[in-house]
Amino acid sequence: MAVRARPIIRALLIDISGTLMIGSTPTGRVVEALAELRRIGFPFRFCSNTSKESTSVLQKRMLDAGFDVRESQELWTSLKAVRSLIQSRGLRRPYFLLSESAKDECRLDLHDTNVPYDAVIVGLAPALFDYDHLNSAFRVLIGEEDDDDDDSQKERNGSEDPKASIPLIALHKARYIESSGGHGLALGPGPFVAALENATGREAEVLGKPSKGFFSTVIESLDVEGPDSEGCIAVIGDDIQTDLGGGAIELCLWRILVKTGKYRSGDECKDGVHAPDEVCDSFADFVDSLLSCLK
Repeated sequence: MAVRARPIIRALLIDISGTLMIGSTPTGRVVEALAELRRIGFPFRFCSNTSKESTSVLQKRMLDAGFDVRESQELWTSLKAVRSLIQSRGLRRPYFLLSESAKDECRLDLHDTNVPYDAVIVGLAPALFDYDHLNSAFRVLIGEEDDDDDDSQKERNGSEDPKASIPLIALHKARYIESSGGHGLALGPGPFVAALENATGREAEVLGKPSKGFFSTVIESLDVEGPDSEGCIAVIGDDIQTDLGGGAIELCLWRILVKTGKYRSGDECKDGVHAPDEVCDSFADFVDSLLSCLK
């Protein structure tokens, strides 16, 4: 169902969890729908906020489920964005609230334990969302991660206000996610990021969806923009806020909500959300509609 008349769509950004797969199980007819998009050469990119597993592990899980996915060209994750940020900012020792798989992708050559922590990076890491780990992250952010005296802390952090130079970085801030076994909703990293924001009085920098920077980077990889470009780029997902909010609205993407995964009845008209441009029962149903318009 289109809320308003659908424009010409020239490329598609596709959410994975809840839209293409529930856990490791593809949603109905999705493998065939993607194969048809590839057959006609329709441009698309997979966009994931995965932070519980590395990009390579996600790719393998998709391949095992029957998807044809090429990581370097098509699969864009918030973990890739973290890795790029660590390199570009020269971070030497972030404090990670990440799973081991996710940390392996982000660590690079960060082995120097003699330097102080210079960032806190939070993803989906249920085993680490306890008081001790969150308190350690809080202390890093306020520049009190050890018992050094005040003068040595200032020297190590290079600032009279040590916490001002230590960023809080979130892969995403989803309040809840679809549980990996498809057994309903589970807490996402958002509430734990919010706890650190509240305790430190600062706002986390979000690297994944729905940040404008993430979407812009993925769109650039499509190479479909130009002075003669017609129509718009669309984004499709099961979360009205994390998949279709923020940067998706700022960039004027055509926003499609699917009724799979974490979707619950009435999500599209909740107070405080920007209504989607289109609502479909599933990804495959949207592709059917899209292909009928292209004939």
